[in-house]
Amino acid sequence: MHRTVLVAAVAFVLGGFAQQAHAERQPRMRDALAHLEKALNALQNASPDKGGHRVKAISLTEQAIGEVREGIKHDNRN
Repeated sequence: MHRTVLVAAVAFVLGGFAQQAHAERQPRMRDALAHLEKALNALQNASPDKGGHRVKAISLTEQAIGEVREGIKHDNRN
């Protein structure tokens, strides 16, 4: 289930990049960021024994959060 949430969140982020219309407010990017942060919190609070998959999902979610933040910064500079 966590993998599905992660995949959905990443797809949502990528969709936000493609359809971002307003660089100042960036509501879709900010929504994606909020969803990713909630997903990260859920992953961090899940039981630890997942054969390494939970740890990898945490890492990938942290990377996605970083990319969304960088995307917001980039669009705000243009």
